[in-house]
Amino acid sequence: MTKIKLPYGKKNINIDIPEDRIESILVSKVNKYSTKESEKEIVKKALANPIETPRLCDLSHSKKRIVIISSDHTRPVPSHITMPIILDEIRKGNPEADITILVATGFHRITTKAELRNKYGDKIVDNEKIVVHDCRDKNSMIKTGILPSGGDLILNKLAIQADLLVAEGFIEPHFFAGFSGGRKSILPGIASKKTVLANHCSEFIAHPKARTGILKGNPLHEDMLYAAKNANLKFILNVVIDSDKKIINAFAGHWEKAHIKGCEFVSKLAGVKSKPANIVITTNGGYPLDQNIYQSVKGMTAAEATCNEGGVIIMASACNDGHGGDSFYNTFAKADKVHNVRDEIMARNRDETIPDQWESQILARILLKHKVIMVTDIQREIVENMHIKWAASIEEAIEMADEILGNTSKITIIPDGVSVIVR
Repeated sequence: MTKIKLPYGKKNINIDIPEDRIESILVSKVNKYSTKESEKEIVKKALANPIETPRLCDLSHSKKRIVIISSDHTRPVPSHITMPIILDEIRKGNPEADITILVATGFHRITTKAELRNKYGDKIVDNEKIVVHDCRDKNSMIKTGILPSGGDLILNKLAIQADLLVAEGFIEPHFFAGFSGGRKSILPGIASKKTVLANHCSEFIAHPKARTGILKGNPLHEDMLYAAKNANLKFILNVVIDSDKKIINAFAGHWEKAHIKGCEFVSKLAGVKSKPANIVITTNGGYPLDQNIYQSVKGMTAAEATCNEGGVIIMASACNDGHGGDSFYNTFAKADKVHNVRDEIMARNRDETIPDQWESQILARILLKHKVIMVTDIQREIVENMHIKWAASIEEAIEMADEILGNTSKITIIPDGVSVIVR
């Protein structure tokens, strides 16, 4: 038997799988990357040696209003480490700066006060100015241009009116934007609902370049680049983390060039060769990325890339926050068949995109090729209403997969589906 640890919520699931059933175990080299530097030392070193820009302390000199865009509760950015260091660096150059932390919720729900404390710590929450972006609040937005896709670029006023715009985030493979981080702090991070919908249209999501690990020729990425440049994003700090959510590297400096360096680093470590199998087991990397079914679609795409057509994907995801969105849930719950979901979405023009349809589109794509079984804490009825099968354990899910396939097929395991680029 081979023992395998799968991240699940804030804990792990430990499973035993017979060796003769394992086709392969696909793991990012990120977790084998070692450094003698502490997390704080890594961040400070990056800020002291920025890529293609002056230091942040120099950029902040004489700037009155400084806005730091920060990832929200759905992203495992260790802001309790990065944010104090960023604040110190800014105040080193400008002790009197008026600093606002703008939480980039994108199209997600509003971050709660408890989540802010969990993310930043009490000291920052109690002493710093924090504003949570709301993409539906038209009064907080301003139109700044037209995206290459033709959609209106409407962004948070706080960012546009800043004298210096900075962003913190992290870089990992992203299932349709290629990689997270960098320009994504702007779009979708602090964009309006209308702008996010235009960028996430069915045409772009269906594009063959809108896949994990691909930037060149990716239409969503091109929109995002324009948005970041238009917003006058001046400086980023993006970290790379391992499966324990520990910082192993950091890239600071020019919003695009530093991000590219970070993506190159991640690509070398995260790339794994596809090992096709009839059954693929994966996860969404545990908390906070596996808070709902909506986010869990990301991990499913890694399995999709190595699962034989007609095969079974087993997704272990706690989903303590539920399905992740009424529009996303109802799209499937109200559909008789999955292909109806796909056809209806593909019939919509760019200006007709509805909330969460991109996630629905990708999930439909997966369900039309594979059976999906979820091992999750969500009620069985909710999962099954979304045309997904439910299992109480990995062992039960494997038994169900064997029954569906009519044999005991080989299994490929991806312990962390959001950390790999399956090629």
